[in-house]
Amino acid sequence: METPAALPVVVIAGRPNVGKSTLFNAIIGRRRAIVGDEPGITRDRIHGEAVHRGRRFEIIDTGGIIPDAGELIPSEILRQARVAFERAAHIVFLIDGRAEITAADRDLAALLRRLGKPVTLAVNKIDSAAREVLVNDFYGLGIADVFPVSAEHRLGIDDLLDHVTADFAVAAGETEETAGRVIRVAIIGRPNVGKSTLLNALVGQDRAIVSPVAGTTRDAVDEAVKLEGTEYVFVDTAGIRRKGKTRLMAEKLSVVMARRHIRMANVVLLVMDASEGVLNGDATIAGYAHEEGRALVLVVNKWDLASGAQGKRAFTARVREELKFADYAPVAFVSALTGFGVRRLFGLIRAGYESASGRVSTGELNRFAATLRMEPDVRVKYITQASVRPPTFVLFTDQRGPLHFSAERYLINRLRERFGFAGTPLVVKTKSGKR
Repeated sequence: METPAALPVVVIAGRPNVGKSTLFNAIIGRRRAIVGDEPGITRDRIHGEAVHRGRRFEIIDTGGIIPDAGELIPSEILRQARVAFERAAHIVFLIDGRAEITAADRDLAALLRRLGKPVTLAVNKIDSAAREVLVNDFYGLGIADVFPVSAEHRLGIDDLLDHVTADFAVAAGETEETAGRVIRVAIIGRPNVGKSTLLNALVGQDRAIVSPVAGTTRDAVDEAVKLEGTEYVFVDTAGIRRKGKTRLMAEKLSVVMARRHIRMANVVLLVMDASEGVLNGDATIAGYAHEEGRALVLVVNKWDLASGAQGKRAFTARVREELKFADYAPVAFVSALTGFGVRRLFGLIRAGYESASGRVSTGELNRFAATLRMEPDVRVKYITQASVRPPTFVLFTDQRGPLHFSAERYLINRLRERFGFAGTPLVVKTKSGKR
């Protein structure tokens, strides 16, 4: 059956064998296109219907395009793609992030820009944080909005679709609330700080428990709670120490599991024990969340046991001193056992998620860049935002090499002053404007 013409159309374009069909299947959620390693398998337009956060749209997978390729590919593929481009509300230009930029890539980027349609560059096969540095090279194609993705591993696709569908209408019969977002929250911390008690307090109060969700390990069961249109999925990291294992092995397992939960989460709650103060282990675990670029809330639990001995201001000062790298993270004082302060965590989680998902236009960033007072020998040519969660900015300068630590700290502080981003780490990458 034909997809209704009224739906906005998203077209995936790119050279052969960059992963267009895999991305198409990941977006529509089922294997509709044929996927294989042989270049040019997709010879025609393949249509599907998808929905993202209540916004329905038609998606079209085009055949691999090589502009002006003569006899290398049938001209019919390019003709079919042009038909799709005419209908497009947004074009996703997919490119292989592990390959060098070719002349054909530049020609296709130029062709897409000339269409006058919104174009987003998706850099595929970026399946780890270490590979994200490869994304910087692709800004040279002249497309402002660049997203790292891994179509095969379903990484970065939500961020891509958030951007692509931002102007699409919510489907009839659905509202922003019913389509609402899902925020995955990891509860982490040292043993016996009250992680399980906090989980019970978060999901056990007078709220609608949506369902228990099967965890990614045999030891964990996540809990999903819907509140004011947002679904919060809490990942329980408690109970990962198994009987019969050595202490060393248990500690290693704890670290592995905690880091895995952090990577899968949007927001991290680091639980500390108020009666013990801030320990080195707290800083180490907070460092895991910071390194993974996750929004972070510092939760001081068992405050009912410590509040008589010291005030919140003094304890907060200790937290800031020991966790200087996480100065962006709010500090919340709670008692998971009595429920004190627990409800406030939902607002902090939501605020951290929104900050981490925030996007600033290139125009706004370049007006901001004009106000910067960098080191005398550093000239900022322009700034663009590469991705979200965490917000990542690419700074183009007239020098080679990264910024000095103090200059990077200055830039991050100014970004926070101007645009907010409370509760989330910011990443700044520098790129030379010299050719």
